[in-house]
Amino acid sequence: MELHFTKTNGPVDEAIERLFDIAGDVHHRDIVRDIILAALKAGQENSGRMDLKIMNTTLKEMRFTAKVFNTYRGIRKVAAFGSARTRPDEPIYHMARDLGRRLADAGFMVITGGGSGIMQAVNEGAGPDRSFGVNIRLPFDQTQNPIVRGNHKSITYKYFFNRKIAFLKESDAVVLFPGGFGTLDEAMESLTLVQTGKRAPLPLVLLDAPDGTYWTHWVNFIKEGLMDRGFITSNDPGLFEVVDSADAAVEKIKHFYSNYHSLRYVAEKLVLRLNRKISQNEADELKARFDDILIYGGEIRPSGPLEQEEDEPNLSHLPRVVVDFNKKDFARLHKLIDAINGLG
Repeated sequence: MELHFTKTNGPVDEAIERLFDIAGDVHHRDIVRDIILAALKAGQENSGRMDLKIMNTTLKEMRFTAKVFNTYRGIRKVAAFGSARTRPDEPIYHMARDLGRRLADAGFMVITGGGSGIMQAVNEGAGPDRSFGVNIRLPFDQTQNPIVRGNHKSITYKYFFNRKIAFLKESDAVVLFPGGFGTLDEAMESLTLVQTGKRAPLPLVLLDAPDGTYWTHWVNFIKEGLMDRGFITSNDPGLFEVVDSADAAVEKIKHFYSNYHSLRYVAEKLVLRLNRKISQNEADELKARFDDILIYGGEIRPSGPLEQEEDEPNLSHLPRVVVDFNKKDFARLHKLIDAINGLG
């Protein structure tokens, strides 16, 4: 029987509806129905096991990820990356621990890879109650650090891509310490998703010791090797900031959310949800400064919640700014958010 996502599957659709009734309390049945049909179709189309094993493990890992993080949806979280080989006697280790403590004191939770080095230092600073550990199963020993080991907020993944989704889907900011391939991979992944609009804007902070040169060399490569050759725009380096203290990193993150709360696209309009409303005059000033990222004849205007946002009643109290964004220059969008945070 050839299956379709439309409701044209006769007895199979009826069986799925009966399954819902038997299971009970299944939310968003339309989406769950598609998941079931996708699994059935995959079983029909794949005679080998490998593809099905990848799909199976991915769904299980993402389901458990959502379960772990759902309890803490109302708390902002900061992902911290850095070398697992950083020793506890190194100054950068103490800086990472200080960052974790200061983030926790500011009301944030932290997400690390759950391993040793920088990851353990950040978890130590934040403490087990404010820490998530999203570990990866490797061919060699990659044990969880003692702060997250046994913690119900600790997850171990088989696949790196699921782990990356957890980091960047659940984080409200990213802090990167010096590290190896993995750290640079996360840096480029974060930048790519934000640059292309596949991830909402967020603070991306590169942190090193005051006399450190790790990020200086990296930024030089980004500007000389990429920007000067036209591989990225001159605005794109504005997606990240380099700082040399835990205090400065925390202040950058706090400032980003000082007025800006979150965003949502409603049809072709970008809706920025704020903590404090802005005036029409302020909106007009923003339009004059950021006209280059608006569609032709577009506006920036204060607003209340739009009708299409009724499905998020917990955010209905927040004032809005509606932006006719051209969906091209997300680095400039980041600057617009900075400008809104600087008003008042």
